[in-house]
Amino acid sequence: MAQPDYVPIKRADRVRPTEALPVPRSWRPQRPGDLADAEMPKGHRFGNPTPDGGYGLKLARLFEPKLIRTEGEELLDVIEGCFAVGERRASIMGRAPVIYDMEFAFALWGYLGNAPPDLVSFRKSLFMGAAHEYWDEREVVDRVRDEVYYLSPAEVSDRLASWRELINAN
Repeated sequence: MAQPDYVPIKRADRVRPTEALPVPRSWRPQRPGDLADAEMPKGHRFGNPTPDGGYGLKLARLFEPKLIRTEGEELLDVIEGCFAVGERRASIMGRAPVIYDMEFAFALWGYLGNAPPDLVSFRKSLFMGAAHEYWDEREVVDRVRDEVYYLSPAEVSDRLASWRELINAN
């Protein structure tokens, strides 16, 4: 509401004219860290951002009582490594993580049962330290072949006997 003319006001309380800001100059991505394209860069060890990745970690923790581990396999290493695989699957699908992404990851690495002995010995050293070291976690994710991410958890479980076709073991 406007101030009536007959009411005295202090000089500091008077309405001041606004200051017009200049029109900003044009901008182009020229710095080394600027992305020139609309898409995020992809490649080895770039990571896989998804919306609400923290919820995916919560989903991965729901599998704790179901996990079949051998002696020397730390629970947190298994959860973090498989969470990263599940997050990658969700990222490839272009959505937030769901329970089937985590089921896929745990089934792929044989933590839900039916793991061949050679897969168990292979994964043991691979998952070691995944909860504490980002690059160890990325190594777990990068071992999974790209075409495997499109399989369902049931298909992965059925093909676990020939796990070398699903995972880069070299």
